[in-house]
Parts: sequence; structure tokens; C-alpha cells
Amino acid sequence: MNFKFFNTPIKGLKLIERKIIGDDRGFIERIFCEDNLKEIIFDKNIVQINHSLTKKKAAVRGMHYQIYPYAEKKIISCLKGKIWDVAVDLRKNSSTFLQYYGVILSEDNFKSFLIPEGFAHGFQTLSEKCELIYLHTERYKPDYEKGLNPLDPLIGIKWPLKISQLSERDKNQKILDEKFLGI
Repeated sequence: MNFKFFNTPIKGLKLIERKIIGDDRGFIERIFCEDNLKEIIFDKNIVQINHSLTKKKAAVRGMHYQIYPYAEKKIISCLKGKIWDVAVDLRKNSSTFLQYYGVILSEDNFKSFLIPEGFAHGFQTLSEKCELIYLHTERYKPDYEKGLNPLDPLIGIKWPLKISQLSERDKNQKILDEKFLGI
């Protein structure tokens, strides 16, 4: 098997460990295999792959998600550098509603993070020049994209480092209140 799957404290959110085959020349790893990943993405297909670069340490990107009918599953992997990847449960009626879980992804630990539909996603860079690859089960639809403020006190994400950069868009996301019932 090319992957090992680990549950997190939040139902549906999984950590994936990728198998590495290496020698003194280097290594090869499989990032995606439809047959092996079918058990965690079920009836969905990967339809879009994105690659991002964040140059500065302690920068935060997120917390983003898409709503129905374009809600998506994502598999996030860090190919260069080191990040703290975070998912927030926004599923109404979930026993872990508005709880978050974070995990370190790096070029050295060969792990990926499966984020199901109904979760917001973001990350903080723990090193300079972090490159990520995102596998998506839906195409990007700007009219269906939403976001949370990464500093929202209702969620209370404890970012590992003092934030060095945050986009105006992310900084200006609304703070949640008791009227937010989930997605």
C-alpha cells in the first residue's frame, strides 16, 4: 500500500502518510493513486490540482471553503518547507462544530491532510518558501467560495507563530456570531 490513513479527533478529517522508496540517489513517492485513495474520497474524483508558494515565514493563508453544490474534499501536501495546516469543522449538527485540528506538514515528513466537505482550511508557514500541492474534488468557483477570519475569537485558533503576513481579504473576513449555524 502506498498510503497509511490515520483518523484525527474530528470525524472525517484524516492524516495520510505517504510511502517513500529511496536510496542514496534520492526517493520516489506517490502523491495520488485513485485506487489507493478511493476509500477516503469515495465517489468523488480529483478534478483540479493547485500548487502554491508562500515566501515568508509565519504567513497565514486561509481559512477558505466552498459551499454546496461545489463543496470539496482537499488533499494537502507540503513539497517544500514546513507548515502548520488547519481545518475547522463547519458542519451543522456535527459534534465537533467550530472545533479545529492542526497538523505539521513538511518536505521531510511525507504526510498529507485530507480535508472533507464542510471544513474551512488554512495554514501558517513555519519556514521560508513553502510550496504546497492541493488535490481538489471540485473546480474553483469564486461565487461559492467563503472564508473565516483566521483570528476569529469564537474559533480561537492558536497559531504557532506571531503572524507575519495576512491578506487583506482574509483579514477582513467577518467574525462569526451565534447566528452562524454551519454549512
